[in-house]
Amino acid sequence: MRKTLIVGNWKMHLNTMQASILLHRLQERIRIHRDIEVVLAPSMLVLQPLSLQIDRRKFRLAAQNAYHKDMGAFTGEVSFTMLRDLVHYAIIGHSERRLIFGETLTDISEKVAAAVRNGITPILCVGETKTDRLAKHTKRVLHDQVVTALKNLTSEDVEEIVIAYEPIWAISTFGGELATPNLVKEAMDYIRHQISELYGKKTAEKVRVLYGGSVDDQIARGYMEIDGCDGVLVGGASTSYHKFSGIVDAAYRMQRELGEET
Repeated sequence: MRKTLIVGNWKMHLNTMQASILLHRLQERIRIHRDIEVVLAPSMLVLQPLSLQIDRRKFRLAAQNAYHKDMGAFTGEVSFTMLRDLVHYAIIGHSERRLIFGETLTDISEKVAAAVRNGITPILCVGETKTDRLAKHTKRVLHDQVVTALKNLTSEDVEEIVIAYEPIWAISTFGGELATPNLVKEAMDYIRHQISELYGKKTAEKVRVLYGGSVDDQIARGYMEIDGCDGVLVGGASTSYHKFSGIVDAAYRMQRELGEET
């Protein structure tokens, strides 16, 4: 059984004091659950102080970005090598990195390989724009993003990777339309199919696939209930104590109800 994953991407919000206060409140509220993993991705400057405060029985830390070279004369960059003692995960290929900062398929492939090389689990974001969707190019876009990102990896590497389906048109930054569960399931099934084609069905069944469109405590459960969905990548709502704890609570309730059914 794949463990449910709830990831909070704090983006460029929350300074060190604000992040510390939010973490303190979340640690008081959130319980340890063997089938649920909660990950927080603060800004780069906040990672180190939070790593000293965080209860690692309840949370993991993730980086929002890093550079693919392990070291060198790369002004302003931070490598996965520098992060590997602080984080368990790294978000790679987020739509904001692709669209605002011009990250290419090659850039993302190199970052995925660098993360794996340094023992950090990639949370690979993939997804189509509204133009792609209207032109019925969703599968082609997902194919190119998945195949390119994973091309340098072994099946053992891929088994550990997390993929977040992030339809760009459903993100508040770029429009915030509501994606229907049927559409999300179709995309997730296709992502897993692509992994199966590359690495086999057993590997594909081990990969966790998340929904990464705009999610809050009111709608998260509807996406987590989709067959084949292993959790959510949460943006702005993850900086709200009430909204993020509400999403985690929804995951707890789902697990409890599943346990009662079996």
